[in-house]
Amino acid sequence: MGLGNLMGALQSMAGGSGNDQAFSQVAANAGQGGLAAALTHAFQSDQTPPFGQMVSSMFGNSDPEQKAGLLNQLAQALGPQLLASGALGSLGSLFGGGGQITPAQAAQVSPEDVQAAAEHAEKHNPSIVEQASSFYAQHPSLVQGLGAAALAMMMSHMSKK
Repeated sequence: MGLGNLMGALQSMAGGSGNDQAFSQVAANAGQGGLAAALTHAFQSDQTPPFGQMVSSMFGNSDPEQKAGLLNQLAQALGPQLLASGALGSLGSLFGGGGQITPAQAAQVSPEDVQAAAEHAEKHNPSIVEQASSFYAQHPSLVQGLGAAALAMMMSHMSKK
């Protein structure tokens, strides 16, 4: 995407028109790898909400299968010691069950609980940021719900690649 097209897309986003189309076009041109890198950049930026809050927002807009996928990644990133510590309250028992979290179980988890788990995971295993980025790069429609500032940052990042 050329600079003129990017600037037009960013202006559309700032004005609220064509938001979905502009993002979809840039994300398609960047591919999953480019979108994952842009998400990581946005997750780690001090110009966007904290990682846990952004993941929680996307989780809230996810279907049960997507929710289960994210929760299983968080459980893997947290590891058995943190899960057994009780620091995650009711989520610890869900994660500590040993098997994969099912979509039915995931549908019962609140975005607030996911925010807490994502914050813990980020502190104890920073690679969760890249893992979550790769996961959500497979679901670009969920990424669009992050807000104009995060999307503009991501679009700018993708256009430089």
